[in-house]
Amino acid sequence: METVTSHDGTVIAFDRLGAGDPLILVSGASCDRQADAALANALAERFDVVNYDRRGRGESTDTLPFAVDREIEDISALLDVVGGAAILVGLSSGAALAARAAEKLPVRALVMWEPPYPTDEQGLAAATAYTAALKDRLEAGDQDGAFALFLQRVGLPEEAIAGMRHSPYWPQGVRLAPTLAYDDAALGGSIPADVFGAISVPALVLAGGASPKMLQDGARATAEAIRGSVFDTLEGQTHDAAADVLAAAVVDFTAQLPAG
Repeated sequence: METVTSHDGTVIAFDRLGAGDPLILVSGASCDRQADAALANALAERFDVVNYDRRGRGESTDTLPFAVDREIEDISALLDVVGGAAILVGLSSGAALAARAAEKLPVRALVMWEPPYPTDEQGLAAATAYTAALKDRLEAGDQDGAFALFLQRVGLPEEAIAGMRHSPYWPQGVRLAPTLAYDDAALGGSIPADVFGAISVPALVLAGGASPKMLQDGARATAEAIRGSVFDTLEGQTHDAAADVLAAAVVDFTAQLPAG
């Protein structure tokens, strides 16, 4: 493990592995860098991979008050570590953060895996209700309830959530619950057309062929909002994509980039 200090003094922990073009993995909600270890290892066969704990997770620290710009500064600090432009690979809600960083920072390319943007009125209404309920539970100090709310939001049935309460994963999820608000802020509800329209680097947006229609539709709409981006479907993959399949898609896309 290595660390770097972000602009506001937050210490960001990361693993660095492999060799090749620099690549930074941006994890999704309720995940630390351990959740993406398999993907990092698969990508390390081709890239110089930075797999980091976003602020407030794993072995990274946190500094309040939170703002999405602070997380962009964290990515900027990691870019300094690798010596300049890197490929950003964002996973789920982490893809929204990666895209916001790609609009502001000198990155080489952007890959987004299933950014969970709603594309219809019902989905937007559900996202708005989730934001309000999450805020209420976190302000009340109910991290357990906030984590359960997140699991409901991603589609887990109540019986599955009840079973998870007895698993080793539950305490970790509860500990990371405050950072659920960070992902919600990075998403911002609907697709930020102004931000995505300003992205000028090559971009690939991916969805799983076996994922829910909402995620596939959100990925397609995201690709449409980024000029010149490429959309592709990984057949047979769900939101929890196989590391080797997702890594292969990243390798194929970046092989076509101009030398950097």
